[in-house]
Amino acid sequence: MSRQKIIVPLDVPPATREAYRANYAKITHGTGRLMLMAGDQKVEHLNDDFSGSGIAPEDADPEHLFRIANRARIGVFATQLGLIARYGMDYPDVPYLVKMNSKTHLVKTAQRDPFSGQLQTMEDLIRFREFADVQILGVGYTIYPGSRFEAWMLTEAARLVFAAHQYGLLVVLWAYPRGQAVTNEKEGHLIAGVAGVAACLGADFVKVNPPSGDDETSAAALKEAAQAAGRTRLICAGGKETRPDEFLNRLHRQIHVAGAAGNATGRNIHQRPADEAVRFCNAISAITLDNASAAEAMKVYNG
Repeated sequence: MSRQKIIVPLDVPPATREAYRANYAKITHGTGRLMLMAGDQKVEHLNDDFSGSGIAPEDADPEHLFRIANRARIGVFATQLGLIARYGMDYPDVPYLVKMNSKTHLVKTAQRDPFSGQLQTMEDLIRFREFADVQILGVGYTIYPGSRFEAWMLTEAARLVFAAHQYGLLVVLWAYPRGQAVTNEKEGHLIAGVAGVAACLGADFVKVNPPSGDDETSAAALKEAAQAAGRTRLICAGGKETRPDEFLNRLHRQIHVAGAAGNATGRNIHQRPADEAVRFCNAISAITLDNASAAEAMKVYNG
């Protein structure tokens, strides 16, 4: 794939514009597309994603995530700062994105609208980056438009984007419409709306759930969302573990039909044994970064 022109936002100061360009080129492999390996679920979903039927036994160990990220062809590995502090010394070459807020799934929307506050400040992160020998290329943050607490999260997200850009860091916003005011969080027009919100907050990438509906309906809705995001590049969540061929076919449609700019995949990767997980990462990257067909990506997965 040809190299993508990098547009540097105006809130990146002149002194850190080259750092921003370098970080953007690194996490997208120069393509403008992002293969994000998501490892933030140990807070979000507790141990549900890491132990149980159909899940590789080694997924019970948090280091499994780092082993995969270290061996596979990914753009960036997203996880909390605490895990990076515990394991990063053994995996300094992994490109990291620090997830700056997280919440568990214990409190249901029926009990209270979702709220996920920031865990560390940008000053904490920059101080950590100064003495920890790891590659921190960006930060991530989840917003829940539709929650009664959305104003708080939108404010935190906007300030985080601005602060991150001061240091040349990239920002990915997880954007999920959720709360008692939301009747269908996977409705396509609504997903396009929250993609536009992420653009207004200044995010470099916005992660959304794929819209509901059949293949044609979902692709049309996702195309609307990609257009609404504008220069903020839209990526799709990988969702629950599914068959590799189904996943890769869906991913190909999302990127090469609907115009998404990548993916953020967690469970479909780390719930597999390490060798298989690495091959699956590489298959995802083949579609995302190399314009491979789903059939070609399956060959990568099959080794």
